[in-house]
Amino acid sequence: MSDDFKRVESRDCPMSTCAAPAGSPCRTGKGRVAIQYHTARFRLVPSLKKALNVPTPAVRKPGAAWTELPRPANANAEPTGHARLGYARASTARQSLDSQLDSLTEAGVTRIFSEKISTRATTRPELDKAVVLAGELRASGVRVTIVVHEHKRLGRGIELAALAENLKAGDIGLEFLTGELQGSHDPSGVVFTVLAALSGMEREYIRDRTLEGHESARKRGKTIGGAGVVDDHMLSMALHLRDQEMSLRDIAAQLVITKGKKKGEHPSPATVMRMLREHDERPTAADT
Repeated sequence: MSDDFKRVESRDCPMSTCAAPAGSPCRTGKGRVAIQYHTARFRLVPSLKKALNVPTPAVRKPGAAWTELPRPANANAEPTGHARLGYARASTARQSLDSQLDSLTEAGVTRIFSEKISTRATTRPELDKAVVLAGELRASGVRVTIVVHEHKRLGRGIELAALAENLKAGDIGLEFLTGELQGSHDPSGVVFTVLAALSGMEREYIRDRTLEGHESARKRGKTIGGAGVVDDHMLSMALHLRDQEMSLRDIAAQLVITKGKKKGEHPSPATVMRMLREHDERPTAADT
């Protein structure tokens, strides 16, 4: 599940008709959890400024009755302590972690997460555990720094930038014991700012290339994604159910595909969201 919603919910919603406080999802005028966050709110997050929408995750129960959730710990509050969590990684099982572990121990780190896994791996379980623990400690009011021997142990390029952006949102610091970025870096510092900017540029590039590819495919009469399962009746029914403020998951469960290989099945919530978004973005007679 994406962490975008956490970044959005770190701020109050500026929409007067919503005014959801930090820590809570956006709400509709009828007191329901909104299917997606209000544009004015998610655009407060630099990396999401050019996003078309930010869906509300299932954990927030879109379409359910809205209730105020606890506010996150005040990042501006004076920390009550300082936790230093270490992370060490080697790319192959034959590589030794000893030098990294020794340097982390000498740096005063008391809790170390380590693993032998390739940089190309999409998930790194021990790093994920370190980040989760860091977030829990920070939420309790403790100042937290993740300490690594060298920045390459965390990842390269977009991976490192995305991780730094995630840590910045959680007000978690980074410290590198050696290498080009050696030193301690505060979440509000220049290193985090640069890495977050690189992450935003990479996301925008990928998004633009994807949209260009979709447009090129459409010109050639090719079907994009799940669009082939959509028909006018399904769209009409989906719009009606959305007016009832049902969640995407519940809307999908009410619809049935009437053609193609998936005939008789329900469309996915992602297909429903794409169908509704394309309808909303379609020019109306008043626009032409």
